[in-house]
Amino acid sequence: MGRKKLTKFAETLTFPNFFQPSRDEVFTQGFQWKGCWKDFFKNNNPIVLELCCGRGEYTIGLAKMFPEKNFIGIDRKGARMWQGCKYSIENQMTNVAFLRMQIEMINHYFAPDEVSEIWITFPDPQPKKVNKRMTSPLFLDRYKQILSPEGTVNLKTDSPLMYEYTLEIIEKMQYRISQNIEDIYVLPQIAEHLKIRTYYENMWIDKGLTIRYLQFLLHQ
Repeated sequence: MGRKKLTKFAETLTFPNFFQPSRDEVFTQGFQWKGCWKDFFKNNNPIVLELCCGRGEYTIGLAKMFPEKNFIGIDRKGARMWQGCKYSIENQMTNVAFLRMQIEMINHYFAPDEVSEIWITFPDPQPKKVNKRMTSPLFLDRYKQILSPEGTVNLKTDSPLMYEYTLEIIEKMQYRISQNIEDIYVLPQIAEHLKIRTYYENMWIDKGLTIRYLQFLLHQ
């Protein structure tokens, strides 16, 4: 890790809304906030996750747009989240937190029905590693364990492979699609929450790539 990344990560560890539990805490003692996230946020508002959040741009954007909800950005690389953490602290955003963890272990950090919505924004399509795709049955099963009965999964992607693969899995598993947009930016009107752009989305748009969106439910 470079010096700048080390400096950012060191500062991130000081933020009160950043969590990096040890394996012992998670697997032996149990993660402190599992089943108790509403105690951390000090309210009963719905909890929304952004997976592989990177710099946390979507987490922050959604938190600004929906102050009546709580948002948690999740990534395995702590230095990436420095920007979102710092912004949320400096702007006194009390409905934002960040969590460093591996996504496949998500059910060790959240209790059943504790999460109302999941966002997956521009994940790596993993062309050669199907089981590592964020919408593979392995991951969707984990999400299903923590989502409320009406909880939704949102996928925003520039990858035709990721988009088509997710559609195939949804059909195979008989999940229910609530929104399917093949090209967000050709629509005459776009929902405000879909206009939030990350660093990578701007880069893909500049390259002329199409941005696709799926929203679906895992519970029948």
